[in-house]
Amino acid sequence: MLPATFKLCAAISYQHLRNMSGLRRQAAVTISQELSRLACRSVGPSAWIHQVRRRSSLLSSRLEEKPFSEMEMSYIKQGEEALQKSLSILGDQDGWKTETVVDNGDKVLSKVLPDVGKVFRLEVVVDQPLDAVYGELVDNMEQMGDWNPSVKEVKILQKIGKDTVITHEKAAATPGNIVGPRDFVSVRCAKRRGSTCVLAGMSTKYGAMPEQEGFIRAENGPTCMILRPLAGSPSQTKLTWLLSIDLKGWLPKTIINQVLSQTQVAFATHLRERLARAGAV
Repeated sequence: MLPATFKLCAAISYQHLRNMSGLRRQAAVTISQELSRLACRSVGPSAWIHQVRRRSSLLSSRLEEKPFSEMEMSYIKQGEEALQKSLSILGDQDGWKTETVVDNGDKVLSKVLPDVGKVFRLEVVVDQPLDAVYGELVDNMEQMGDWNPSVKEVKILQKIGKDTVITHEKAAATPGNIVGPRDFVSVRCAKRRGSTCVLAGMSTKYGAMPEQEGFIRAENGPTCMILRPLAGSPSQTKLTWLLSIDLKGWLPKTIINQVLSQTQVAFATHLRERLARAGAV
């Protein structure tokens, strides 16, 4: 009886299958094949129902998957490119020069790259576990303007999958307004590999966020932060920040270099203060 019923259902559904495409057709065909296979077995009703429900649940989850659009895929690719290029820059230990060394051990190095320009590298140790630092920089990204004086606002414009976001950042005015109002539109991706986290990004174009009146649209990237537990002390986190920015407009390079290195040092100070306050709550 069951085999005959499945054949009848298959005949009725044939025209509908022809009108399906992609994942839905594949899922429907798989369901039909699974039902036919189970019908040919001598299994009791309860076992058959259990198996169909389990398979149907798995296939339903596949039907709910939303493939990325071509534009979304391009943003994901940009984020991956920023990550790979940043890691390549940081992996080359030659040519780095010391810009600033703070009494607590924080230091900023710099290097000039032919295809990028001058990049800066902050190296610090934070007395907080990795998850706390990661949570502040990724999960609470939009709150950065609350504790980092260099940032006026960070807004997530779009989330793509679980690793990639498009953001709009407004930089705060510098002391004496040496550098006028700047903003950035960036694609960012966050990857965790074992005990290491990499937060990478670069400037991108986003139609819903054109250039804003009163701001110069600057560009950043490739840029990234690498977080890993300090060797021998898992309650502390080693943070390395690669910074690459083109502020646009007319600004002397000496001023740009001074502002960027000071920005990185100040960032480490304010991040520590933020984490200490959050830990005390």
